[in-house]
Amino acid sequence: MIGSLMLDIAGLTLDAEDRALLTEPQVGGLILFGRNVESPQQVRELTDSIRAVRPDILITVDQEGGRVQRLRDGFTRLPAMGMLGQLYDIDPDEALAAAATSGWLMASEVLAVGIDFSFAPVLDVNGISNVIGDRGFHAQGNIVTQLSRAFMQGMHRAGMATTGKHFPGHGSVEADSHVAAPIDHRTLAEIREQDMTVFFEVKDQLDALMPAHVIYPKVDPNPAGFSKHWLQDIVRGEMEFEGVLFSDDLSMQAACVVGGAGVRILAALNAGCDMGLVCNDRAAALDALQALTSTPMPNQARLEKMRGKLGQLKIYQGHIALDGEWEMAQQQATALRARFSA
Repeated sequence: MIGSLMLDIAGLTLDAEDRALLTEPQVGGLILFGRNVESPQQVRELTDSIRAVRPDILITVDQEGGRVQRLRDGFTRLPAMGMLGQLYDIDPDEALAAAATSGWLMASEVLAVGIDFSFAPVLDVNGISNVIGDRGFHAQGNIVTQLSRAFMQGMHRAGMATTGKHFPGHGSVEADSHVAAPIDHRTLAEIREQDMTVFFEVKDQLDALMPAHVIYPKVDPNPAGFSKHWLQDIVRGEMEFEGVLFSDDLSMQAACVVGGAGVRILAALNAGCDMGLVCNDRAAALDALQALTSTPMPNQARLEKMRGKLGQLKIYQGHIALDGEWEMAQQQATALRARFSA
């Protein structure tokens, strides 16, 4: 059974406390960070050891490309998605082909080391938000739609489920939800036109969504990830989205407006999330786990669809093995980064 809590670990290997936590039924996911990564071989050994304790767990990572890339040493340095947008402004056809290749490359390398999926892609427009910036494909929603669709098609071809973030859009509000509580004062009509349309238009490629820790007071007084109106009325109702809903990290400052970690995860689940993330704070993760003691297990069939088709690329002598398609994709990603780096 896959539980409702996703947490993290401190190091390159599991310690005794990690192993004990992994046996808790409500621990359903584990997210890796840069501190957990030394090499492809080490990551594969780590994920194998995790599954030796808990075979049914979902393992994930943030491997967007650019400045948000947790797997680095021994992995391809992926271009920021904004570079694909820059290329689109020059040659749309080349950019769409590069987006599909980039999605396949990212997913193939992540799957090779035993990780089910990456929380990608970012569907936010590249507006005024510094925390989004070039994590977003472009400033124009119609171009974000085209590039993200191609990127997700590449992910699917590699065998990885997709997660669009941060619904209904984080790119048009300046504050960083990691360290502040962003408030977006626009109307629903303005949000829909500028940001939310992208999510609706690529719905057929989405396996999961992650709502933003942003308050849109003209729509609902709660942050989107704690809002039944956003998640049930709009996402499940109007959008008719049947995939997984992951909370954003409930340890982020913007989530703390709700209360302690136990209150936060229950609020996220009650609003409609299937799984809540509590990262980089073991005490908070334990509080959240305690709060879930009598909470029913989430929709298992829905979460099972996030399980990756592992092992599309192999690891040989500690490195991801050369493969004709991988080598060409890796060269293309390197060239794209060089072309658009400042």
